[in-house]
Amino acid sequence: MADRPHIIVLPGGGYTHHASHEGEPVVEWVRSLGLDGSVLRYPVSTRHPGPIEAVRSRVAELRADGVQRVGILGFSAGGHLAGHAASLGLVDAAVLCYPVVSMLTPTHAGSRHALIGRWAPPWRRAALSIERLVTPRMPPTFLWHTAEDSGVPVEHSYRLARALARHAVPHSLHVYPHGRHGLGLVAGVSDGEAAGAAVHWTRDCAEWLRELGWVD
Repeated sequence: MADRPHIIVLPGGGYTHHASHEGEPVVEWVRSLGLDGSVLRYPVSTRHPGPIEAVRSRVAELRADGVQRVGILGFSAGGHLAGHAASLGLVDAAVLCYPVVSMLTPTHAGSRHALIGRWAPPWRRAALSIERLVTPRMPPTFLWHTAEDSGVPVEHSYRLARALARHAVPHSLHVYPHGRHGLGLVAGVSDGEAAGAAVHWTRDCAEWLRELGWVD
């Protein structure tokens, strides 16, 4: 339905593949909230600007179909792509899950190498660092991470949250104490990989969307 918000889901995978558990299961959750949703399998193992152009095209398709509110939800490298789209003003709300934010830090090197090359100069790394792209026009943003994330350290979300605050962009930051990288919906996490309070990120995100007026 064109009058219902649509959320584009971007799985993670280090810009080399798409993590399946961060795709269709997440769309099912989005739809359980009364929203429309779809997975975008953006180009991987290809350099910038391939991925962001794929997002731009998908958003344009939805707008052409009459969708008034388009959101984006991304995990890890997909979170980087979602943040990039948000910084360009392509969407009306963004949900970034343990996102890669900065291309200036040593981590996550895999995403950086895949997107802009192993030997990208500092200026190019800065140009694709989301914390450097934030402006007051960036849409409301929900961020979550775990303090234990060793794949993409929580520093990434802190960097972005500081930039959002500096530009007075409405945002919600949730840092949960436990949980590995790549939790997705935190469904089926074994006792040996306890996620603790991170299991509540979907609840917290749904409440945030409710406050935005996207969810009844």
